[in-house]
Amino acid sequence: MPSYSIEGVIPVVHPSAYVHPSAVLIGDVWIGADCYVGPAACLRGDFGRIVLKEGSNIQDTCVMHAFPGMDTVIEKNGHVGHGAILHGCIVGEDAMVGMNAVVMDEARIAPRSIVGAGALVKAKFSCEPGSLIVGSPAKVLRILSEQEIAWKKAGTEEYQRLTRRSLASLQECQPLSEGEQDRPRVDAGAYQPKHQS
Repeated sequence: MPSYSIEGVIPVVHPSAYVHPSAVLIGDVWIGADCYVGPAACLRGDFGRIVLKEGSNIQDTCVMHAFPGMDTVIEKNGHVGHGAILHGCIVGEDAMVGMNAVVMDEARIAPRSIVGAGALVKAKFSCEPGSLIVGSPAKVLRILSEQEIAWKKAGTEEYQRLTRRSLASLQECQPLSEGEQDRPRVDAGAYQPKHQS
């Protein structure tokens, strides 16, 4: 992975975390145990501190950044979908930020909450635990059901499993010119998208 120090501050990655080789880490970045950082994610700790706590994930093409002196934090078991942007905010424990959502400065996504795909969470936003947050600008639609919270937890557990799978077997290779007979499938687990549950 491209990893850069700035002013002598070097990113920190726990040995049990997986950071894709195309992800970029700059400066004051802390990646905790069992975390997953996806392809082409950019974690810029050149102004503020960037923190992924234990078991959290940030998926492909996501950006984490902050204004000077501010932190951007994904708490334990936080889950951030493809293409999301986090800027100077806190994603609470067991919370999820959907694909292509933007969460702005000093916003606090409460534990066990879900930010819908494509939402724009304005600066200094806050909510109660277990909130469903949607729209642009984002608003709390309602409190999540226990089934929805369990669905999010199952998805995060699959990303924790992907961390282990990637550490064990992901490697760069040349593509085949044609598929093999009886081609194997990847071990995708049992998690199902919300629209199929």
